[in-house]
Amino acid sequence: MRSKSHPTLFGRPVRVLHLVGAGGMGMAPLGLFLAQLGVAVTAEDDHWNPATQGWLQRAGVQLVPPGTLPAEAEAVVFSSAVAAPHPTRRAAAVRGIPQVRRGEMLAELTRGKKLVAVVGSHGKTTTTAMLITALQSAGFPCGWLLGGLFNDDALPPARVGSTNWVIAEIDESDGTIDGFAPEITLAVNLDWDHPDFYLQIADLEATFAALFARTRSAVFISDACPVSARLVARGDLRAPVFTFGRTGDFKCNLLGDITAGQKLGLGGRFTLHEAIVRARGDFNAANAGAALAVAQYLGAGIAGNSLAAFAGVRRRQSQIQAAKGCTIYEDYAHHPTEIRALLGALRQGAAGRLLVVFQPHRYTRTAQFKTEFAAALAGADALFLMDVYAASETPVPGGTTADLYAEIRKTGAAMPVTHLPGNDAGLPAAIRTALRDGDTLVFVGAGDIDQTARQFAARLQAEEQREAAWTGFLTGARGAVSSATRLVEGEALGAKTTMRVGGPARIYAEPANPDDLQLLLKTADARGLPVFVLGRGSNIIVPDEGVDGLVLSLGHANWKQFELQPDGRVWVGAGLRLKQLCGLAAKAGLQGFEFLEGIPGSVGGALRMNAGAMGGWMFDVVEEVHLMTFQGERRVLKKADMHFHYRRCPDLGKAIALGALLMPAARADAAEIRSRIEFYQRKRQETQPREPSAGCVFKNPPGQSAGKLIDEAGLKGERIGDAMVSSVHANFIVNQGHATSADIIALMRRVRERVKQARGIELEPEVLLCGKEWGEVL
Repeated sequence: MRSKSHPTLFGRPVRVLHLVGAGGMGMAPLGLFLAQLGVAVTAEDDHWNPATQGWLQRAGVQLVPPGTLPAEAEAVVFSSAVAAPHPTRRAAAVRGIPQVRRGEMLAELTRGKKLVAVVGSHGKTTTTAMLITALQSAGFPCGWLLGGLFNDDALPPARVGSTNWVIAEIDESDGTIDGFAPEITLAVNLDWDHPDFYLQIADLEATFAALFARTRSAVFISDACPVSARLVARGDLRAPVFTFGRTGDFKCNLLGDITAGQKLGLGGRFTLHEAIVRARGDFNAANAGAALAVAQYLGAGIAGNSLAAFAGVRRRQSQIQAAKGCTIYEDYAHHPTEIRALLGALRQGAAGRLLVVFQPHRYTRTAQFKTEFAAALAGADALFLMDVYAASETPVPGGTTADLYAEIRKTGAAMPVTHLPGNDAGLPAAIRTALRDGDTLVFVGAGDIDQTARQFAARLQAEEQREAAWTGFLTGARGAVSSATRLVEGEALGAKTTMRVGGPARIYAEPANPDDLQLLLKTADARGLPVFVLGRGSNIIVPDEGVDGLVLSLGHANWKQFELQPDGRVWVGAGLRLKQLCGLAAKAGLQGFEFLEGIPGSVGGALRMNAGAMGGWMFDVVEEVHLMTFQGERRVLKKADMHFHYRRCPDLGKAIALGALLMPAARADAAEIRSRIEFYQRKRQETQPREPSAGCVFKNPPGQSAGKLIDEAGLKGERIGDAMVSSVHANFIVNQGHATSADIIALMRRVRERVKQARGIELEPEVLLCGKEWGEVL
């Protein structure tokens, strides 16, 4: 609840504060704390974290667009990652509004309080969270500010307490630690970091020595930290020093893992003999020992189960997925010491390989510690490197991921290392290819790699759900369709296309009748599975990797009807080849279908694409179309009710034609019709290639000929692999023997680029790409 009075900050009452970079793990808890004090808080961030955003909104913090400084703001609090040129900071400078860093505001808030400052290089967020948890379990009244979020929402990341005690994680990275004078200091460990601010380890040591000297009641240090020991050995401290750890004043040893976490053995000054912590790893055992030691010193009634329900901290060894035979973690570790400890802990619990995805944090840190990073990351069985997360820095010599990659290679490490410079978006595909059952995969870093981790986990989850859906589809469909229907997994599609390229179908079906087709479509729709129509495989390209869907072909004899109707019309099944249609019509003395001769497709495909040649179009002869939607609904559409255009019929975009009623132009002598067909055959043979192709590749632009544009661009004979622009007709790409889909797509891309450069016209594909959209690959 907010207090009615406004707090005094920097010597004056403050009513309205504006936070810049408020979505960060340090800033958001500060905003929450201020709001609880009664300050009206407004906040902005360029990239909101949904979790921190939610906490602030629930606390009544008003979120504003980036670069917006509210008129009523009396001061600006900014993250150290927000530089002075930021629009809001510039606006504050123009208006003469005070600006303070996050650490400076936290120091001001805790001035006059009994501050327990949790500091150190590694593990301070987890240790702070453990201390808060132990104190809450004991009913000890205090406020707190955590530099992160608990894994659940049972405890907020900040709370204004009812006493003067405040537990706070204090960051040393920007020097604002110099403004704190704690009642108690808990230093989990000290290690050189933040070389952008502390140019040498002596600078870091001087900062912490001064903090220890300002501490009033007690200093707690790890018995395993030589830097801390060296600092307290200097003397000049007014507070007593206590050690924690295996040999410390407060002894803590890891006894072993249990189902709920770890069991700790306690001794020395501890009043307990054992404790349970819901966390794993030697470093978390040390963190728990430190938290329990300080909690006991404060007079809290600690118990063996004080940390048994510890929720954990987000991005600290957080398990985000355990599916598809693998376990996925994410962790905030961004220093070599942290990474070494993390991988060591995960290695102990990993049944299979340990795969690591690492995003270096800051160029200066990467440059300073790349040798140490290379050594720490050697604990992985396979490594994937993302580009450096800059955190407002500009690149420095030796500080890029490419430099780290070179350092790792220099060590002669046998593990495979993958780095795609400038293409972090392409890394998940490489990870997915490498992942096997039984693997442990961990995403490591302090940047935005957590988003990559969760997106990847969601992708795996979707794959798992899709696998279950396909299994259910096959189980349901196989027992229901007739024995005449062909239903198989992994059917190769290349040989079923006129281009002779492409991989397998996830599921391939040739339904024997409309009822079986309807059942297949309804079953697929109920499970959210994609459906694609192959037809006779003309005017279509199948990707090399195949099609992850139900691929339908009306190849059964039941779909190849040619039936004369009493009224002179003809019923033709969707599976009837156009060449057969022409021959049967000629034999029956029916004129008007001759233009379809030579189009290497079926009636269904001709309807879907409104196929045309020699001045005629499929819908010139259509009277009525019978179709089935992908949801399994049968429909009959009159020509007048349909929409058809050049090379497409939208009504069949998400439906499959069953057949059509066609109207001949007239009756004529069969020999006369055959003569015209032969004329078209000769013309086609003279103007079109004989090698395997998918027909015309591009649509003719309005008033233009695609083939002529390609020819004028000098592209006849252009070749990639065994895919070649035909020397007979430039709008055909032919397979010279061993072309792949990738060859054809790459050649199409080149043709489009060259025509656009030459004429400013962007050619649109006429052929279909089975299972994908052209926009994904061109």
